[in-house]
Amino acid sequence: MHEALEDQTIRAIFANIGGEDSVRTLSLVDLDVIKAHPKIFMGFSDTTITHFCFYKAGVVSFYGTSVLTGFAENGGMHVYQVRDIQRNLFAAQPVGQVLPNLEGWTSEFLDWGKPENQQIKRKLMPATGWRFLQGKGMVKGTLLGGCLEVIESLKDTRFWVQPEAWKGKIMFIETSEEKMPPHQFRWILRNYAASGILANIIGLIVARPYDNTYHQEYDEILLTVIRDEEGLGQLPIISGMDFGYTAPIFTLPYGVNAQIDCDQQTFSIVESGVID
Repeated sequence: MHEALEDQTIRAIFANIGGEDSVRTLSLVDLDVIKAHPKIFMGFSDTTITHFCFYKAGVVSFYGTSVLTGFAENGGMHVYQVRDIQRNLFAAQPVGQVLPNLEGWTSEFLDWGKPENQQIKRKLMPATGWRFLQGKGMVKGTLLGGCLEVIESLKDTRFWVQPEAWKGKIMFIETSEEKMPPHQFRWILRNYAASGILANIIGLIVARPYDNTYHQEYDEILLTVIRDEEGLGQLPIISGMDFGYTAPIFTLPYGVNAQIDCDQQTFSIVESGVID
């Protein structure tokens, strides 16, 4: 990563896929290299680690698709994905309102190691829209978050964002292809409650789970912990959103201002992550 940042012929860095061991790189990361060579970095899942490094360095990065799951989509990229990349990386204007994907979504696995699969389009499931679980009015704050399992591995490292620093943030979370069981989802949310993170954020957006598994259970837990246990019934929560482990997805730029309008049921990115 340092070589890619320091190489002046490279304009952007895209993760090939996720994984489970990016946390092992933390002792090697030089924040000064990131600060001195700000470039586009895009990925999701395990690259949450790298995104937090960029965030700590004060450089915007993009929580979005990877090479294998988006750019190399079987049969060609989804139109929703192409338009998202164009709006986030190739225009200096704010993205503006992000619309739900109406093409349909997929998390079907076709082995990338088999060339004959490359022309087989993955089966699309019907689009279900987003669920505005609670909240009133409009809130605006900076985006911060990532994959729940990976965020857990960041705690107590020098790259962790302490609870008080989540103040004014719109937190985004998603769960991995491991299909986190509901009880674990509840444990993590209760930890965020006990630490003060949930009381500090001004909004929470949640991705559609892999295969859409446990989406009803997750929604129930969100309301039980946040509304019933913590008394945060005004905190805007949107679930079932098009980012994370299903495709196609929209991109979330770290540290960039976004807006949730609960009354109009809209989500917008109101600041650009790139400059001319």
